[in-house]
Amino acid sequence: MPHAMNDVILQNETKELYHDYQEYLQFQHLYQAAVQSIQMRLEVLNEEFSVKYAASPIHHIESRVKSTKSIIEKLKRKNCEISMASAKEHVNDIAGIRVVCNYIDDVYSVEQMLLRQTDMELIKRQDYIAEPNYNGYRSLHLDMRVPIFLSDHTEYVLAEIQIRSVAMDFWASLEHDLRYKADKTTLPVGINEEMFQCADEIAAIDRKMQDMYHRIRGAK
Repeated sequence: MPHAMNDVILQNETKELYHDYQEYLQFQHLYQAAVQSIQMRLEVLNEEFSVKYAASPIHHIESRVKSTKSIIEKLKRKNCEISMASAKEHVNDIAGIRVVCNYIDDVYSVEQMLLRQTDMELIKRQDYIAEPNYNGYRSLHLDMRVPIFLSDHTEYVLAEIQIRSVAMDFWASLEHDLRYKADKTTLPVGINEEMFQCADEIAAIDRKMQDMYHRIRGAK
């Protein structure tokens, strides 16, 4: 389909999602506020953990708000109505936060610290570390609803929080670059099996590094 036609379709679908520019701004602000709120909570927890235990569980934090085009594409894949109400209900990762931890144990420590935040509600939990995805992907996914206190009311916004180790993030980043940016029809035979094998090898190194860390800490 020509690019001009694609642009026209996207413009029409965008009008279905937002009635006007003000609605778009309010929607974007709401999810950006959710990202900022969760990121601030994580930074506070990481700093407190560092003061208390002289160690920081979080290596770094990444965040983003899903683009209009990506929201529309996801709604269409799910055969959902293109509207703001539908997006809020059916798209769990408009607000996305990725927490990269140093070690596997840190992933679950960060999870527990988040779950103790009494004003946040856990909606869904997927542990791809205990049970890796079909391609070897490992990460802990938490869909959480966070309150956003606005000038005249409170909104409860759904956000997806991915928590993984540095090693898991290394594999996921390169796997995305190697596989998803490539033409899937031209992938060499056996590449999927090799990807899975690499994931297993990196996971073994991840566990070994964690074991050495515990032994070093225990020797002090």
